[in-house]
Amino acid sequence: MKALFKMLAVMLVAGFVGGTACAAERGTADEANALVKKAVAYLKANGKEKAFAAFNDPKGEFVDRDLYIFVYDMQGTNLSIGNGNASRMVGKNLIDMRDADGKYIIRSFIEVLNAKGKGWVDYKWPNPMTKNVESKSSYVEKVDNMIVGAGFFKP
Repeated sequence: MKALFKMLAVMLVAGFVGGTACAAERGTADEANALVKKAVAYLKANGKEKAFAAFNDPKGEFVDRDLYIFVYDMQGTNLSIGNGNASRMVGKNLIDMRDADGKYIIRSFIEVLNAKGKGWVDYKWPNPMTKNVESKSSYVEKVDNMIVGAGFFKP
């Protein structure tokens, strides 16, 4: 009986540690929010050219696991993106980009920013780590005529 309890205790601890390690591989809402705040401050202090170079660096301080900074203008043109897999999007107008369910992503960012100046938008997006389409929530803030954001994949 003691052996059974010992084995169950070991399995419980292993499951807890494994679950914690898995969660640590993903960013959180608080971390996405903090990354945007950091990016906004950096942009205001250093200007677009230096900020976009920092945001676009996939190994830089504005990329953390599955979290990365993206910047669009208010007409939907991508100005910067830290996801190295999506660097081909820079310079393209993506105002009509939709998620897997047909939701307009950039238009949703613009709607939230026009209404509140900052906020959260939920949509479906391919996770660069898992390669699966997953539920994502992005925090966006308006800076001048730009959308600065970062999103996290929901557990």
